[in-house]
Amino acid sequence: MVFPLYDDNSDRTTFPYVNYAIIALNIFVFVVLQRLGTDTDFTYSFSTVPQEIMTGHDVVTSARVVEYAGERLQIPGLGPTWPSVYVTLFTSMFMHGGIAHIGGNMLFLWIFGDNIEDRLGHVKYVIFYLLCGVIASLSHVFVTAAFAGTQDDMLVPSLGASGAISGVLGGYILLHPSRRVTVILFRFLTDVPAWVAIGIWFAFQLISGLGMLGGGSQTGGVAYAAHVGGFVAGLVLIKFFDRGHAGTRV
Repeated sequence: MVFPLYDDNSDRTTFPYVNYAIIALNIFVFVVLQRLGTDTDFTYSFSTVPQEIMTGHDVVTSARVVEYAGERLQIPGLGPTWPSVYVTLFTSMFMHGGIAHIGGNMLFLWIFGDNIEDRLGHVKYVIFYLLCGVIASLSHVFVTAAFAGTQDDMLVPSLGASGAISGVLGGYILLHPSRRVTVILFRFLTDVPAWVAIGIWFAFQLISGLGMLGGGSQTGGVAYAAHVGGFVAGLVLIKFFDRGHAGTRV
């Protein structure tokens, strides 16, 4: 597996304050509103729930106890969402399930987001980021509805910036395929072209996501459909957002 550390920013001409603001907002939501993931009432009220998006109706459930790997676990119930369930398509992309979850996502966004913002400009970058995130969430919802093993799968909430960041990666691999990215690849520190670093990442998402076709929308708690959907959205949308740019693609 490939783990990126940083990329070449020697040709960046603008300060990526929008990208840094998005990172700061994600951290604020996780630390203050989610209370480092312990505030399940907030988290389970504003995560994306497939059944809510498909029906347009808010679903409120009670906490329940399930058995998993020989242990009894208490699963929080879904809380009420205000003002509409569709707001969760946006709120969910700024929430995370744990330290490792937000840490990995923010690292990817810090590495790759600034170059897309530099290329598109601040305003277009915000729109591009949010649109990729919404499309990623909808991809997860539709795949869940199509391949859900049980009705309970439709009630599993999803959250995280991964879908939007996948869109950033899709745009990056088209705009900067040859840019050098320093990565840890099979335990070795090395520099590779962006198309290699991101290509390996996407191949893993695609292969892992095939497991959801066997029933259920997630594999190992990861909504791979959102990653794939966001990445494809980035590939397509970047062509429209980057129109009129006269710079050289490197």
